[in-house]
Amino acid sequence: MINEEQVLRVEADHSSCCSTESERRSRHSEKTKSNLISRLNRIEGQLRGVRGMIEKDTYCDDVLNQIASIQSALNGVGKLLLEGHMKSCIVDRIQAGEHEVIDELLVTVNKLMK
Repeated sequence: MINEEQVLRVEADHSSCCSTESERRSRHSEKTKSNLISRLNRIEGQLRGVRGMIEKDTYCDDVLNQIASIQSALNGVGKLLLEGHMKSCIVDRIQAGEHEVIDELLVTVNKLMK
Protein backbone atom coordinates (compact mmCIF):
# COMPACT_ATOMS: atom_id res chain seq x y z
CA MET A 1 0.00 0.00 0.00
CA ILE A 2 1.36 3.44 -0.93
CA ASN A 3 1.23 6.05 1.81
CA GLU A 4 0.81 9.82 1.51
CA GLU A 5 4.56 10.50 1.83
CA GLN A 6 5.39 8.12 -1.04
CA VAL A 7 2.82 9.84 -3.26
CA LEU A 8 4.40 13.21 -2.55
CA ARG A 9 7.85 11.83 -3.34
CA VAL A 10 6.69 10.62 -6.73
CA GLU A 11 4.97 13.94 -7.37
CA ALA A 12 8.10 15.81 -6.28
CA ASP A 13 9.80 14.32 -9.32
CA HIS A 14 7.28 16.18 -11.47
CA SER A 15 7.54 19.56 -9.78
CA SER A 16 10.16 22.09 -10.67
CA CYS A 17 11.40 25.52 -9.89
CA CYS A 18 11.80 28.41 -12.16
CA SER A 19 14.15 31.23 -11.44
CA THR A 20 14.57 34.66 -12.86
CA GLU A 21 16.90 37.41 -11.75
CA SER A 22 14.13 39.10 -9.74
CA GLU A 23 11.88 36.27 -8.62
CA ARG A 24 12.26 32.62 -7.66
CA ARG A 25 9.22 30.37 -7.60
CA SER A 26 8.39 26.72 -7.31
CA ARG A 27 5.92 24.88 -9.48
CA HIS A 28 4.26 22.04 -7.62
CA SER A 29 1.45 19.94 -8.96
CA GLU A 30 -1.99 20.79 -7.61
CA LYS A 31 -2.07 17.41 -5.87
CA THR A 32 1.24 18.12 -4.12
CA LYS A 33 0.11 21.61 -3.06
CA SER A 34 -3.19 20.24 -1.80
CA ASN A 35 -1.42 17.55 0.21
CA LEU A 36 1.06 20.00 1.75
CA ILE A 37 -1.71 22.47 2.59
CA SER A 38 -3.73 19.68 4.18
CA ARG A 39 -0.76 18.75 6.36
CA LEU A 40 -0.25 22.38 7.33
CA ASN A 41 -3.93 22.76 8.17
CA ARG A 42 -3.68 19.76 10.50
CA ILE A 43 -0.60 21.29 12.12
CA GLU A 44 -2.46 24.56 12.54
CA GLY A 45 -5.24 22.66 14.29
CA GLN A 46 -2.72 20.99 16.57
CA LEU A 47 -1.30 24.41 17.48
CA ARG A 48 -4.75 25.68 18.39
CA GLY A 49 -5.20 22.55 20.47
CA VAL A 50 -1.98 23.24 22.37
CA ARG A 51 -3.10 26.81 23.03
CA GLY A 52 -6.35 25.40 24.42
CA MET A 53 -4.44 22.93 26.57
CA ILE A 54 -2.40 25.76 28.07
CA GLU A 55 -5.54 27.84 28.64
CA LYS A 56 -7.06 24.86 30.51
CA ASP A 57 -3.90 24.31 32.59
CA THR A 58 -3.34 20.85 31.09
CA TYR A 59 -0.50 18.86 32.63
CA CYS A 60 2.82 20.10 31.18
CA ASP A 61 4.00 16.68 30.00
CA ASP A 62 0.87 16.27 27.90
CA VAL A 63 1.40 19.69 26.32
CA LEU A 64 5.06 18.93 25.64
CA ASN A 65 4.10 15.67 23.92
CA GLN A 66 1.72 17.57 21.65
CA ILE A 67 4.47 20.09 20.85
CA ALA A 68 6.80 17.20 19.93
CA SER A 69 4.08 15.88 17.62
CA ILE A 70 3.76 19.28 15.94
CA GLN A 71 7.52 19.53 15.47
CA SER A 72 7.57 16.08 13.91
CA ALA A 73 4.75 16.99 11.54
CA LEU A 74 6.54 20.20 10.49
CA ASN A 75 9.73 18.24 9.94
CA GLY A 76 7.78 15.90 7.67
CA VAL A 77 6.56 18.81 5.56
CA GLY A 78 10.09 20.20 5.44
CA LYS A 79 11.57 16.86 4.37
CA LEU A 80 9.10 16.49 1.52
CA LEU A 81 9.72 20.03 0.30
CA LEU A 82 13.48 19.56 0.59
CA GLU A 83 13.37 16.34 -1.39
CA GLY A 84 11.36 17.95 -4.18
CA HIS A 85 13.63 20.98 -4.13
CA MET A 86 16.75 18.86 -4.48
CA LYS A 87 15.30 16.70 -7.25
CA SER A 88 14.09 19.62 -9.31
CA CYS A 89 15.30 23.11 -8.42
CA ILE A 90 18.80 22.17 -7.36
CA VAL A 91 19.38 19.83 -10.29
CA ASP A 92 18.03 22.39 -12.77
CA ARG A 93 20.19 25.19 -11.40
CA ILE A 94 23.35 23.05 -11.34
CA GLN A 95 22.70 22.01 -14.92
CA ALA A 96 22.33 25.71 -15.77
CA GLY A 97 25.78 26.33 -14.28
CA GLU A 98 24.51 27.99 -11.10
CA HIS A 99 26.77 26.09 -8.70
CA GLU A 100 26.25 28.69 -5.93
CA VAL A 101 22.94 26.93 -5.33
CA ILE A 102 24.89 24.29 -3.38
CA ASP A 103 25.92 26.88 -0.79
CA GLU A 104 22.32 28.11 -0.63
CA LEU A 105 21.14 24.54 -0.04
CA LEU A 106 23.69 23.99 2.72
CA VAL A 107 22.52 27.11 4.55
CA THR A 108 18.91 25.92 4.26
CA VAL A 109 19.71 22.40 5.50
CA ASN A 110 21.59 23.85 8.47
CA LYS A 111 18.53 25.93 9.36
CA LEU A 112 16.28 22.87 9.12
CA MET A 113 18.56 20.84 11.37
CA LYS A 114 18.57 23.32 14.29
